[in-house]
Amino acid sequence: MWRLMRDAGLGVLLGAIFAGQAAAQQAFTWDEVKAKFEANNPTLRAGKIGVDESKASEITAYLRPNPQFTLSADGTQIAPYKGVWQPFAGTTVSTNFSYLHERQHKRELRRDSARGATDMATDSQADLERTLLFTLRSAFVQALQGKAVLNLAQVNLGYYDKVLEVNRERYQVGGISQMDLDRLELQRVQYLSDLQSAEVNLRTAKIQLLSLLNDRTPVEQFDVSGPYDFVPEISPLEDFRKDALATRPDLKAAVRAIDKAQTDHTLATANGSTDPTLAAWYSYNPSFNNPYAHDTIGASISVPLRVFDRNQGEKLRTQLDIEREQRLADAAKAQVYNDVDSAYATVSSTVTILKPYKQMYLQQAARVRDTVSFAYEHGGASLLDFLDAQKEYRDTELNYLNLVGSYMIAAAQLNLAVGREVLQ
Repeated sequence: MWRLMRDAGLGVLLGAIFAGQAAAQQAFTWDEVKAKFEANNPTLRAGKIGVDESKASEITAYLRPNPQFTLSADGTQIAPYKGVWQPFAGTTVSTNFSYLHERQHKRELRRDSARGATDMATDSQADLERTLLFTLRSAFVQALQGKAVLNLAQVNLGYYDKVLEVNRERYQVGGISQMDLDRLELQRVQYLSDLQSAEVNLRTAKIQLLSLLNDRTPVEQFDVSGPYDFVPEISPLEDFRKDALATRPDLKAAVRAIDKAQTDHTLATANGSTDPTLAAWYSYNPSFNNPYAHDTIGASISVPLRVFDRNQGEKLRTQLDIEREQRLADAAKAQVYNDVDSAYATVSSTVTILKPYKQMYLQQAARVRDTVSFAYEHGGASLLDFLDAQKEYRDTELNYLNLVGSYMIAAAQLNLAVGREVLQ
């Protein structure tokens, strides 16, 4: 009696613990996981700082040259004059102010070049987010797939336990032999193995998700939720191509690189021009010819003679860079078509396989299993037929779930190729 009470109390305690864990576990949808990722992923946040750094460079590029101020003293005596020591009597002080005047809009061109770099950095950041979102989506799908496979393993194990219970009763009454019962008992190991593998795979997928989210939540308290299915009909390929050409951030960055190269070439041409230095000064320097002319002012203009250095090398380099960026943009466009076409082919192929599974194969596998199980329990089928039917049903269900997972990964690949979510 005491043992029964102890076991019952232990069962209540374990039930309370598991119930508390279930209550503490929070299931996140895809939109919630995506929002947490955008807010917390360290790689993504570091990339955003890089964009801000590029914006700060725009300020530096648009700065004017600093003016120059010079203060000089001259005429200080270093020996007595007529026996009288007056060291500062003949000192004259003059001030000079000069400024480099930049011609041909050099400052504006530097600003435009820096803005082009910022636009490219922004597109590169969007492309980084596109790539990381695919990794995140793949981990999310793997978690959903792990949950679906785990649920299937639990259902299959529960079903097989009921079959074992029936056959144990048949053995008790002499309906089957000890060897047949032993073979049935041994078959249960496969179901246990499926269950254990599903638990490990689900846990691994959750760990990867938490890593991408930079979240230290215990795995037991983290869960995901969402539809685990496929879309039987998808849009034509041409629609996805058009979306990709309008959306892909890496293609946008390649096009912006052409504009920046053109701006840099214009800047290199402007840098080959002459920039004069304007100067003005004031001095207190009495004129010996005119004793009343103590205060004097002057002005000058200094023009460098660009006989040898006219920035020829940068002009040529930036001109060649324009053509290079155009070729790279063509390559990026070709890559977009390649990515979209490949991902679309994978999605279409997977949908083609999934349709008969959902419409026919799953029902057939369940019907065969139930029919053979009933026949075996009533002596109308052999043990081998029964085990084969169980295996075929388990394999068919598992293949279907894995195919759905492959479809969702392929859909994520198509989203990656297009540059935005076009398939869930």
